[in-house]
Order: sequence, then C-alpha cells, then structure tokens
Amino acid sequence: MTRLRFLLLLLLVTLIAAGCGAAVQPIVPTARPTLTPSPTARPTDTPDRDAPPTATATLPPDTPSFGPSPTPLFGSPLVAQANPQTQPTSANPNAPRIEFFTTDVAAVAPGDGVNLYWSTRNAVGANIYRVVNGVRNQVWNVGPDGSLTVPTNRRDRGGLEFLLVVGDGAQTAEQTLMIPLACPDVWFFQPAPEACPLNAAQETLVIEQSFQTGRMVFIQSTNTVYALFNDGRAPAWISLPNRYDPAIHPEFDPEFANALPPGFFQPLRVLGFVWRGNDTVRNRLGLGVESEFSFNGFVQSAGTDDNETLFVSSADGSVLQFLPRGEVWQIITPP
Repeated sequence: MTRLRFLLLLLLVTLIAAGCGAAVQPIVPTARPTLTPSPTARPTDTPDRDAPPTATATLPPDTPSFGPSPTPLFGSPLVAQANPQTQPTSANPNAPRIEFFTTDVAAVAPGDGVNLYWSTRNAVGANIYRVVNGVRNQVWNVGPDGSLTVPTNRRDRGGLEFLLVVGDGAQTAEQTLMIPLACPDVWFFQPAPEACPLNAAQETLVIEQSFQTGRMVFIQSTNTVYALFNDGRAPAWISLPNRYDPAIHPEFDPEFANALPPGFFQPLRVLGFVWRGNDTVRNRLGLGVESEFSFNGFVQSAGTDDNETLFVSSADGSVLQFLPRGEVWQIITPP
C-alpha cells in the first residue's frame, strides 16, 4: 500500500513537472542594439542674386608653342621661300601641276652654288628661269622632276629668284622660289650701313686735302682722284684717272706758289696735277686751306657695279661717302 502511494505520488510529480515545462518559452540571446547614423544632405550654396558674377577660368587653346627662331649669321633673319604656285584654271585632271619647288639651304653665300629641287605631274619637261629685277635672263630646260645646281657670283647681293614653269598655253603652272643671300663681309667702320658691302674692306694709301669749297681725295688702289665740291652745284663730286708721272711732271707750279695769299696752299704732285690742269676743279674748289695728308686707309663699296656707293677713310677718322653718279657726298662721323 505504502509502495503504491509512493508510485502514485511520483507519477503526479512527473506530470506536474511536464506541464510546467511546456508553458515556459525559451530565452534566445540577441545582440545589443547600436546607434546607426542616418545620412544627412549637405547644405548647398545658394547664389546671392545681388552677388557680382564670377569669372570662369578658360583653358588656353591646345596649340603648339615654338622656341626661339634661328638667327642667321649675317643680317636679318631670312629664309628661302617658295611663293604660292600658279596652276592652270582648267579643271582638267591631266593638266600639268607642280608638286614642289625648293632648295636645301636657308640662305646661300655669294660665290657658292645653290641646289634647286622640283617635282611636277602631268608634264614631260620644265623650264627654270633665273629672274633678275623682274627679267628672266637665264633659262634651264629640265625634266619634270630632278635637281639642279646653279652657281652664284661673289658680288651677288640681296637674294636669288628662280621661276619654275611647266606646260604651255592655257595649261601652264609656275612657281617662284626666293633664296636670300648671306652677307659674307663686314664694314670697316661704324655705324655700318644696312646694305651688305660688295667686297671686303681694302687697305690702301689715301691722300686728302681740304680746299675753300671742298676737298680732293686720291685712292691709290684704284689710281683715281676724286674732287668733292661744297658749292651747291651739280655734280657734287667727280672722279678722274690719275695721270701724274713724277718722272716728267713737276710736283708744283712756282707761278701758282708765288701768287698764293698767306694761309693758303697749292696742291702738290697727284692732287696738284689734276687741280692745275682742270679749270672746273680748280675754280669750284678754290685754294687749299691746308696741306695734303697721306695715310693708310680703307675703301669699300655697296650697291651694284653700275649703281655703286663708295666709302673711303678720311684723315680725321671719319668716313667719306660718295653716292652714285656724283649726286651727293657726305661725311659719316663715328659714334
């Protein structure tokens, strides 16, 4: 009996325990909540209606920049240049055309040869002209393309001009090529003229004497006597060849010497021979106001052979300039 009660009691406790366990919810551990930042819009600048406008930066155009231009050894910067070609007005695709006409130097020294290069299309031959003062004075009959070496003269100055022509009649194309000439010589004095001298300065014996209305100059290298007048009449100067021979001509004329007023001088030898023998020279110059000076000087020229300007050393350190054809003479004073 006692045993039966014990079993019943044990069964009751077990049932009660099972009923309580079903009613209890299991506890599941969860992570502790954390603060999560919310995105906030940044404030934006609101343009002031009364604010002055702001300049907008503009990038410079993407253009190439170049370094210093090369400077030629003589004179101002000059380069060979082919002028735009003249092509036939016809739309005929078979009409002659010039592809190029050029040289391989920026400038050529006078006396050196210059190389010409050209190429044409639709032509069986071509003509190359040397142009001087607008006149075609030399011509070379050449092929439709090729090269040509043209000699130059030591006295050439300024530049060279060539003309390439292909075709004939209405079907003609032509192009001009200009090539500068370098200046190979320098002037013997300052300030130097802008023109290039025709030659290097030549040292020579110079005899000079001043007169009442001008002066006389003898240049031994050319054996020439120059009479320079200050009387305002034309010509302003003349040149005469030296005919004085000391073996047969006297140095001076005693009659002129005895008739000279005090303080005046009779020119002697080379100058005296011209002065006494040429009435125009003697009358326009008058009497010598000082005796002659003999010294080693320089002579140099510019221009062309038929339009030459002469520069001669003077006894006082200045330079005498004789413009072409006896028009004017003047004194260049050194700085």
